[in-house]
Amino acid sequence: MTRFSSEIENSIQYLASEEARKSLEVDAYWPKWHSPWWHMLLLHEMGEGKKIPTNTIQWFIDAVNRYPVKIFPIYSGEMPEGLDPYRASPCHCQLGNVYQVLAGYGIDVDKELPWIRPWLLRYQMQDGGMNCDCDAYLVQDECPSSMVGTISAFEAILFCTPHAWTNEEKNFLNKAAHFLMERKLMNGSQTKYNAEEREEAKAWLKPCFPRFYLYDVLRGLHALLSWADKSGETVPSNAISDVVKYLKTHFSDDVILNERQSYKGVGTILKNAEGEWIRRQPATFFPLLNKTSVLGIESPFLTMQWRKIKEKL
Repeated sequence: MTRFSSEIENSIQYLASEEARKSLEVDAYWPKWHSPWWHMLLLHEMGEGKKIPTNTIQWFIDAVNRYPVKIFPIYSGEMPEGLDPYRASPCHCQLGNVYQVLAGYGIDVDKELPWIRPWLLRYQMQDGGMNCDCDAYLVQDECPSSMVGTISAFEAILFCTPHAWTNEEKNFLNKAAHFLMERKLMNGSQTKYNAEEREEAKAWLKPCFPRFYLYDVLRGLHALLSWADKSGETVPSNAISDVVKYLKTHFSDDVILNERQSYKGVGTILKNAEGEWIRRQPATFFPLLNKTSVLGIESPFLTMQWRKIKEKL
């Protein structure tokens, strides 16, 4: 897009650089927010993912395949001693987005990273949601699933399945869709373990770009209506009416403003001069992220998504 052309070119040049290659040799994900993965994901969200250099895509695939633990470690012994749990294994929201970025580029993800799709299907909780907190799976008397932990995995199977859905995939999608409907796209967990999500849910009505792995009601509504469109299933009006009414009222001119920044106040894990990875360090940013995430102005990407939603409605 012309409005962001110089910043897009800046990110493309960075992704093609030796700096980016060396970063991916060290880690596929960290640090936030200025490392190859975040540039790639933002370009994808803008519909510019095919501009990622081909070499960078391969560097990234290799980096993701180097994760030493390719399961979500829940039980004792699943995370080998001596490994950093924050760097040795990815999480659901990360992998859901990885799948979408690579599939959108034209990569056969099931061939290059054959362990991701089974992962996404494996860790669905009883209520259809997921959670990137491994301890949530050990809770016995309630189901503390998470909207953030669910949405990108739902999108990955929904939008990026290169074949007719298997029964397992249909079941996964149906359960996840009903999870979103049960939450009416806007309600946090009612559990004790995940009580903090009820506070986080207050921000979900604020559209966010780029989202990266975060959730807002526009993202949830788009995914749910797309599921109904693809599956032939029906979404009860009472599952979405509050969100639709809010969006139509709050953005009466159909122009969606960016009202939240996904990275605000979020630090990073950073490697120090001694080679140690330290948590809760200040994060750095890059021009494309800064320009696309300005608060209070129209986000053309969110406005476009709202128009597609209204067509489905």
